[in-house]
Amino acid sequence: MGNQLEYRHLNYFLAVAEELHFRKAAERLYISQPGLSRQIKQMEEGLGVQLFERHNRKVILTKAGEYLKRELVINLKQLDDILNHTKLLGHGKKGQLKFGYVGSAMQRIIPELLLHYRDTNPDVVFSLKEMDNQKQIENLLNFKIDVGFVRLEHIPPSIKIKRVLSDTFCLVLPKNHPLDTSNFEDLCQLKEESFILFDPQYSQSYYNNVMQVFRDSGFAPLVSHLTIHASSIYKLVENNFGISIVPKSLASSHIKGIKFIELDMMPQRTELSMVWHSENRNPILMGFLDVVKQQNP
Repeated sequence: MGNQLEYRHLNYFLAVAEELHFRKAAERLYISQPGLSRQIKQMEEGLGVQLFERHNRKVILTKAGEYLKRELVINLKQLDDILNHTKLLGHGKKGQLKFGYVGSAMQRIIPELLLHYRDTNPDVVFSLKEMDNQKQIENLLNFKIDVGFVRLEHIPPSIKIKRVLSDTFCLVLPKNHPLDTSNFEDLCQLKEESFILFDPQYSQSYYNNVMQVFRDSGFAPLVSHLTIHASSIYKLVENNFGISIVPKSLASSHIKGIKFIELDMMPQRTELSMVWHSENRNPILMGFLDVVKQQNP
């Protein structure tokens, strides 16, 4: 079996296991469908187990196939990371860290952390990608990123979490709105307004927290729009489609057409947390976590 089973078989298997369709998997791999079918059959014969149940219009993983898929997603990714780390070392780099983040983390937290870390680790390569909270958790579980920055309370047990920022909320109003810091007293002044909020899919716990702000103010908001992007919120507010509430870390005086009022009298806070997989074997990760813990004891 050892001589028959090759690295390519594992990639072929994963493509079919993820697509559950031989034609789509073959197109993804840029090989012929009959050729892919032969390779999978060869793999099953080499292992002595059936990995897929084949039906006329669909493919289903067997229990053995489900197990193999789950383990390969983790271990092949780690192998890719090992090979990539080897290449980086060969080019004079110490390694790479891959980050996922929600937009508000890029305003201040991530730049400050990376600048501080780079002072003593100039040979580490960074990869940064904005993604929603749940996508970050999925990518951490599949070892596609090393570190995430999320606004979540409930996470899987294999994911570690550390709070890096406790944020107040801010009102977002059009520039021409009659309320400003000089005459704003409480949210009740805005109970007749339409609100544009982050969609619950952005983070259910964050959404619940914002709803509690309204409940404490004695009214239920009229929510006219939901979105997962701060830029969409700002554009809608600027064009008088409504007003909004966002974390203070998203506020900026450089954004045209809108203004912010901090709700620092409210007890509610939204937490930005750093998350990582407890079994991540990237040798660079532990050093980065130590730097973050020094800055955020």
